[in-house]
Amino acid sequence: MKPLLVIGASGQLARSLAQEAERRGIFLLCRGRESFDAADPHQREALLAALDPAAVINAAAYTAVDRAEDEPEAAFLLNAEIPAAFAALSARRGIPFFHVSTDYVFDGTKGAPYVETDPTHPRSVYGASKRAGEEKVLALYPEAVILRTAWVYSAFGRNFVRTMLGLAAERPELRVVADQRGNPTAAEDLAALILDLAALGLRGEPLAGGIYHAAGRTEASWHEFATAIVRLYAEHTGRPAPPVQPIATADWPTRAQRPADSRLDCAKLRAATGLSLPGWPESLPRIVRALLAASANG
Repeated sequence: MKPLLVIGASGQLARSLAQEAERRGIFLLCRGRESFDAADPHQREALLAALDPAAVINAAAYTAVDRAEDEPEAAFLLNAEIPAAFAALSARRGIPFFHVSTDYVFDGTKGAPYVETDPTHPRSVYGASKRAGEEKVLALYPEAVILRTAWVYSAFGRNFVRTMLGLAAERPELRVVADQRGNPTAAEDLAALILDLAALGLRGEPLAGGIYHAAGRTEASWHEFATAIVRLYAEHTGRPAPPVQPIATADWPTRAQRPADSRLDCAKLRAATGLSLPGWPESLPRIVRALLAASANG
């Protein structure tokens, strides 16, 4: 049996893919910077030649949104050049290629959920690097599938949910931006969707190449999402929930600009496959339980 190859090993999505594949009994291998240098063309070619995967899933990304403003070369290398190189290798071998992008390719001024054909206008180096990756991947491999997602959280690594739980345990009051809206997306849910899409392809029913939006179906502001996280923290720990005060983006300046309203319309993917991602009210309690259990165990 040929493996599914995941580029990336330590990130939220890669770890969620590994966990979900193990649960399903799927042969999946994650390869990250610990085992090879993705920037080395010879190592990229050697990796695919050695593993001969059934499909390639690029889950590696430069996600430090603010730091990217000072490290544009690193952001474009990891978010555009390397995905394009793997897309080209996958095209040459005729194997499916999945690449994950972001809602940050939009500027957030539409005033309604974005569809795949809406013009992009990233406001940050991170967003620009991810948009460049989309363009390069599809130019080299039109049959590649690009999944734009948003506000990813999980029981792994650094993310908004983990941060809010930590602050809830330490501070008497939290201040969270209330004028940015998006679709919080559990990495576990996204991983399950990607494996479902890969299975379709292996059964001879591949999703047509192009860009699809794949995010949690329920929208929220960061403040609304934080309030729910803190409420769950209180329910599970028996400790008081600190109040979460809404603030404006202007009250919390950051190095990179964020889109104010980057909600994604995922109807295209649902129409093509019948698949969609749960909303955060369904998935968040599971992730909070996992994070609190891990914290309690040390």
